[in-house]
Amino acid sequence: MKNLILIRHAKSSWDAPLNDFDRPLTKKGIQDAHSVSTEVNKYLPKKYIIWSSQAKRAMETAMIFAQNFNFPIENIQFKTDLYTFDEHKLEQIISSSSDDIENLIVFGHNEAITNFVNKFGDRFIFNVTTAGFVWITFETNSWKNLSNGKTIRVIFPKDI
Repeated sequence: MKNLILIRHAKSSWDAPLNDFDRPLTKKGIQDAHSVSTEVNKYLPKKYIIWSSQAKRAMETAMIFAQNFNFPIENIQFKTDLYTFDEHKLEQIISSSSDDIENLIVFGHNEAITNFVNKFGDRFIFNVTTAGFVWITFETNSWKNLSNGKTIRVIFPKDI
């Protein structure tokens, strides 16, 4: 069995004239990341790997979650290719995971995340909100064989 947790970066700022990749979190985004990470911490598997997009807002979100999970920040794997809005690209990245990994947490971006969870999960989600958490399990031993996952937990900031 493979467990995949997808987390959309928290609310980011449009205030400064920065390029999209460099946008930081807002105060609300920071609060939401803390709220959701504190809530979901009790559900996490004992061992997992964390991957994050290298976009500033995704990295900041991943670091907040990692701190609240007591997960060493230096063990987060920041990946340039996770800066994608395309679910097919996200699927390629996830399917490239080592089969030794049973539990993977990925911090990324929409539309990729919402489209991915609707393709592979068994519960339609109109929009994975910022700081949204979606956990899907797959009855497979290989990340290359993802299909027909079961959505076992969805937590958005408004749910807390």
